[in-house]
Amino acid sequence: MNRNLWLLTICQGLFLTNNVTFIAINGLVGLSLAPLGWMATLPVMAYVVGGALSTGLVAHTQRRFGRKASFQLGLLVGLASALLCGYAAYSRNFWLLVAATLVAGYYNANAQLYRFAAAELALPAFREKAISLVMAGGLIGAVAGPNLAAGTRSLTAVPFAGAYLALAGVALLAMALLAFIDFPPPPPKHASGGGRPLGDIMRQPVFIVAAAAGALGYGVMNLLMAATPIAMQVCGLPFSDVAWVLEWHVIGMFAPGFFTGHLIKRYGTLPIMATGLALNIACVLIALSGVEFRQFLVALFLLGLGWNFLFTGATTLALTAYRPEEKDKAQGALNFCVFAVLAVSSLASGVLVTTQGWALLNLGSLLPLGLTALALGWLGLQQRRLRKA
Repeated sequence: MNRNLWLLTICQGLFLTNNVTFIAINGLVGLSLAPLGWMATLPVMAYVVGGALSTGLVAHTQRRFGRKASFQLGLLVGLASALLCGYAAYSRNFWLLVAATLVAGYYNANAQLYRFAAAELALPAFREKAISLVMAGGLIGAVAGPNLAAGTRSLTAVPFAGAYLALAGVALLAMALLAFIDFPPPPPKHASGGGRPLGDIMRQPVFIVAAAAGALGYGVMNLLMAATPIAMQVCGLPFSDVAWVLEWHVIGMFAPGFFTGHLIKRYGTLPIMATGLALNIACVLIALSGVEFRQFLVALFLLGLGWNFLFTGATTLALTAYRPEEKDKAQGALNFCVFAVLAVSSLASGVLVTTQGWALLNLGSLLPLGLTALALGWLGLQQRRLRKA
């Protein structure tokens, strides 16, 4: 770890503070303002739809202006959108809240590239550890996010309006820290015009599985996490319990970052991803066993652990699918896949939990988990055949 990686780790933590706070409050604010109950998670969906729509623009700004300028622009958008969300809550304007979170998606799409930037700040032999350690910075968000939401809930007369104002301050702090990070210059332009066509990159089995596992794993995590505050409220549990469950969920997401990279180097990428898949299945089984506080707590903690293994593995796997001059378009395509699945899971989360209930929501998550298992098995067979050839 060098100075740049430490600062990027803190920026990752501040980004997750924003995300966790959004997850903790957007569904509840949406539920209080939405014309219909099933629309409660539309603000959550808008956040990831905005991210999906921004991936092409983010790839362009990253390529033209470099990491630092593009990341700072994303934080500036995050600052403005947080203030707009606060005004939407204050004026009780549901559709303005949806629009504000849609705009915030640009910040989301930018900050999702922190994990790839981490690999560029480390020597090649330590890329896996750099990715997992920077992702471990999400522990800041694990503690700060739920406590920020709970502590600022009644800061103003309008519930949670103060939390959005606090997020504007978080964005300002991240901008100040990012100013001190020295990113390496972009790779020189090649005569090939930036490497292979994107279609050729995306047709590789390793890219397909990295994109599928990353997107589906993230989608299942988002499906269950976004529904948790609403499900717990329906079950009569207080918001303090919601904050506690989300805090341990995000600790599960990012605490393994201190050793996931080491495990990947020792045991290989696919076995660690398979372990993450097994943890996600265990989460579903525990969630189906009851709706007491302890079931929510243990299930969401395992969900976080499973996500870390699966997503860190998918990110590491993706690094083998493209050349340095192809990174912007390849990373943009990977993030678009993630955001597209997140958009569907965000809408499905609100619709299913408010109309069908928590149990059916968990049962439905087994389908994408099964598809992820098939993808991992397929790539494992492909790699075994190559070794024998």
